[in-house]
Formats: sequence, structure tokens, C-alpha cells
Amino acid sequence: MPYVNIKVTGGNEAPSAEQKAELIRGVTELLSRVLNKKPETTVVVIDEIDMDNWGIGGKSVTVLRSEARNK
Repeated sequence: MPYVNIKVTGGNEAPSAEQKAELIRGVTELLSRVLNKKPETTVVVIDEIDMDNWGIGGKSVTVLRSEARNK
């Protein structure tokens, strides 16, 4: 049983329900096609992480996005 965990930033950048459904379908199809995995046993989980809880290079994504907007 394949298990895929997709982590994305949440808040105002969170994917829509339609985008999440497309990700789930697409990942399931990819595993079926490439690895011959059964779609009915493929699990896809999407976690939305608040941008304050996601850090890169010692700064939260909130700070990084703010800095990028101010350049």
C-alpha cells in the first residue's frame, strides 16, 4: 500500500478543494502507471502547514515572503 504525504503552505496560499482533488488523482495515477501500484490501495494525504510553522534558511516562510514582497 503506497502512502504519499504532500505538505504545502496553508493560509491564504492553501490549495483549493479542486486543486487538492487533482493532486490526489494525479499522484495516484502516477504511482499506478510508473510503479504498477493499485489505485484502490494508494493513500495520498495533503497536510497544510501554517507559514509561521515552516522555516527555510533560519526564517519562517511568512518572513521570507514578506522580504520578497518588499524588494
